[in-house]
Amino acid sequence: MNHSLARLLSVVFHPLLLPTYLFALVLYYMPVSMLTLPLRVRWIVLAMIFFTTFVIPGLGAYTMVRTGQLDSLTMERREQRGLPLLFTGVCYLATTYLLYRESAFDALFYFIMGVIAASVFLTYLISFFWKVSAHSVGMGGGLGLLLVLNRLAPEAMLVGPIVLAVLFTGAVLSARLALHAHTPPQVYAGFGSGLLLSLVAAYVAL
Repeated sequence: MNHSLARLLSVVFHPLLLPTYLFALVLYYMPVSMLTLPLRVRWIVLAMIFFTTFVIPGLGAYTMVRTGQLDSLTMERREQRGLPLLFTGVCYLATTYLLYRESAFDALFYFIMGVIAASVFLTYLISFFWKVSAHSVGMGGGLGLLLVLNRLAPEAMLVGPIVLAVLFTGAVLSARLALHAHTPPQVYAGFGSGLLLSLVAAYVAL
């Protein structure tokens, strides 16, 4: 794969952006029967998700770079991945709590956010001894959640998004390998763990 395309895919499908993409699909693609939140206020939820799962963790990582705790935002060294992953996990856990606390939000929201938060903490724990691909964990988890949503609401016709997710997942995994950011086992294990976490969480909680 061309390195420029690989970098573009890595940026567009950065793990911090995946919650926003997933919630955009849930809020504006899922059938009305699945959600009680009025359409006119759904943008507020999406804006909150973007702010708490991308802006705040992104600023946190940037601050760590500026203060010398990270060499770069790409976090190429395994030893430096723990703190930003922990900070991101706390942000995601706080977002899950906010969605759970407000009765106006559907239970589906905090379930999805809870699974995403769990995937970040899983990546954090693995980072103590191995540099698993966070991109792959995110893509695998996202695909797993789409499969869960398709099972919960067959009328949503999620076949198209699922096919696109499979194609994009393959492209992102290939991009991480093309950039030599990870080894094949790190990429495949990340995808498998993210996918399995989503499916197991759905089996236990839903």
